[in-house]
Amino acid sequence: MLFQRQKKMKKKMTKALTNAKFQFKGQKDVYHGKVRDVYTLDNGLLVMVASDRISAFDHILPKGIPFKGQVLNQVATMFLEATRDIVPNWLLATPDPCVAVGHACELIRVEMVIRGYLAGHAAREYKTGKRELCGVPLPEGMKENDKFPTPIITPATKAEEGHDEDISREEIISKGIVPEDIYIQLEEYTRKLFQRGTEMADKRGLILVDTKYEFGIKDGKVMLIDEIHTPDSSRYFYKTGYEERQKKGEPQKQLSKEFVRQWLIEHGFQGLEGQKIPDMPDDFVQTVSDRYIELYEKITGKKFIKADTENIEERIQKNVNNYLESIKVS
Repeated sequence: MLFQRQKKMKKKMTKALTNAKFQFKGQKDVYHGKVRDVYTLDNGLLVMVASDRISAFDHILPKGIPFKGQVLNQVATMFLEATRDIVPNWLLATPDPCVAVGHACELIRVEMVIRGYLAGHAAREYKTGKRELCGVPLPEGMKENDKFPTPIITPATKAEEGHDEDISREEIISKGIVPEDIYIQLEEYTRKLFQRGTEMADKRGLILVDTKYEFGIKDGKVMLIDEIHTPDSSRYFYKTGYEERQKKGEPQKQLSKEFVRQWLIEHGFQGLEGQKIPDMPDDFVQTVSDRYIELYEKITGKKFIKADTENIEERIQKNVNNYLESIKVS
């Protein structure tokens, strides 16, 4: 009997938000992304629901990760509030632990990726012998996870579906994807945001390795949109022991989604044609959830308070509609 109660409790605690479909007041459109569902309202606002879906190699994995959406939403909120002095952003309110509400902007179809260290995609490209990434030359003689002399910006086109593609600054401007004056502004914002994120991470004993930013246009002005400095958009190393691990050629202890990618690679999946996504066992799903919570607590310095997951969809529907009612959205 006790064993059955424990199993029931465990199932209740680990429920994940994956494929919910909401209907909010004033809703006129919805876009279901890999992780976030974005609802457009008729008053120029967006409701962004951070689900517990997890993607890797541009594929959504079969199982959701409990509390992942809450972590992403709350970490992003903290950093958006902490960087308003650098660049205006889209966020207005967070009426639910998994939801952000803000201004709808015209999307700039370029992701501004900035890298302080040779890690992840950049390291994989470097190992193949490439010494240039997105038109940026890479120094010779680097080891994986070495620090770049200066952070490098390696943009990617923002794809509707499938893989985002690396692209150079010159291509972005010559193809007219972004006007040159706007792109220069994006680079400036990107470097300042990365510097702020680096400083905030350092205070928490972390290294911000690389990250990406997305921007939009509202009323003719560039605005920071979506999420920033979360474990989905960023990679973090632990500062303690970093130098020793590099000298010994050991893997870095990190808080990011990279360990999920590595698990998939070890199980024969890199998003290539003909490859089947492996099914993550429950204990690995729990490990991933714990990692996300660990990053939240490490980067914020606060205890993570798990939201009630018994009726996630009802909770979100109620909280968002109550907020919209409070600002008189019909």
